[in-house]
Amino acid sequence: MTMLTHGLCELTLQTTDPAGLARFYQQVLGFPELAREDDRIWLGCGERTRLGLWSPGEKEFGDQGGRHVHYAYSVAPGALEQIRARLRELGIEHRGPVEHEGGDRSLYFEDPAGNVVEAWDFFEHGAGRREGVEALAED
Repeated sequence: MTMLTHGLCELTLQTTDPAGLARFYQQVLGFPELAREDDRIWLGCGERTRLGLWSPGEKEFGDQGGRHVHYAYSVAPGALEQIRARLRELGIEHRGPVEHEGGDRSLYFEDPAGNVVEAWDFFEHGAGRREGVEALAED
């Protein structure tokens, strides 16, 4: 079966401090601010992906942001070391890089809202590298 998507477009996180959480992601991962509204801030977090940081409360389509326990960002080779260095500079606890079966590695840390964030080179090494994804899409 052919995969019908190109990837994740948007993820929203609920926070009582959108500006503070935006600063965190800008400092740690270098995310640029795309837009700012009264109740939310949008950051770029990939070529075609944005991260929404929403204050609590119902939004225009009845959704309310969301409380995520864990999610992961795909990173390029060498980026894990840069992220780890930034986390150390900022005094943010982290775990890793942890090597997984297959050779890919992850770095884990929490954002100020308590979300567990993973930086993962899955699509660069191991089972997730590009050839594996293309083979899945062709099945």
